Amino acid sequence: MNSQAASPNLLNSDGSPTVTRIGAPRDLVRDLYHMLLALHWGHIALILCTLYCGLSLIFALLYKAGGDCIQGARPGNLLDYFFFSVQTLATIGYGVMHPIGDYANLLVSVEAFCGLLAFSLMTGLLFAKFSIPNARVLFAQRAVLGRRDGKPALMFRMANARGNHILEARFNLTLNRCEPIEGDPNYRRFRRLSLVVSESPLFVLSFMATHIIDEESPLYGVSLEEMRSGSYNFTLTLIGLDALVSQTVHARYNYDADTIVENARFADTLFRKDDGTFVLDYTNFHQVEPYSV
Repeated sequence: MNSQAASPNLLNSDGSPTVTRIGAPRDLVRDLYHMLLALHWGHIALILCTLYCGLSLIFALLYKAGGDCIQGARPGNLLDYFFFSVQTLATIGYGVMHPIGDYANLLVSVEAFCGLLAFSLMTGLLFAKFSIPNARVLFAQRAVLGRRDGKPALMFRMANARGNHILEARFNLTLNRCEPIEGDPNYRRFRRLSLVVSESPLFVLSFMATHIIDEESPLYGVSLEEMRSGSYNFTLTLIGLDALVSQTVHARYNYDADTIVENARFADTLFRKDDGTFVLDYTNFHQVEPYSV
């Protein structure tokens, strides 16, 4: 069996899943809020703009269907009715155009209520989206297979790109790969890999997540070529407390075996100035160089 074909990546490099879900029960009403929060800002803006214009257009058509019910609007002119609908939906207030008759005033009342409800929901969504805490963690695009204290080690580099204080940071490294068992050729096993340092009281600069490959490591005796042919995947995660907002933040990055460079080390990025202060230079953050004994 081709292990490469049987063991695809579960995650992209940024940690987003690659699995396509089908047949799962859905509840659009309950899941809509979560789905909107998960969207990018550009998609949210496009959806809100479409809904705003669409709702205004629907009421504009209803006003047009009522005949000459809007004083100051050109009879039958959809554009005038649309602009009047926009004013009503946004509760701007009327100038030249205003409703006349029971039909128009009833529609205005309904549209004004819909506008208040829509803007309340939009405000809540945007505030919730804006206030979600997040960690801007920069992960090196490659990992290195080098040596640490004379022992072979797998190393990953990460840094706090925002420069804020992340307190009580905890780092976890997980290996996931397909290990066929009887009756299930696609059985996937997750193994937690021990790190030399897995916690830091303050994550401000950079951090090197280092796993020593000794007799107790699942990687012991496994060559880099075997990792690549076996589709080994490594997920590095960070969980900590943002000192500014006092909320938990997290970040993750996924590495496959093709991103690992053997017999290498990361280029230096942390330097000390003459006055004793440190400088973190991100210019060579993703660069690796040959390991020299």
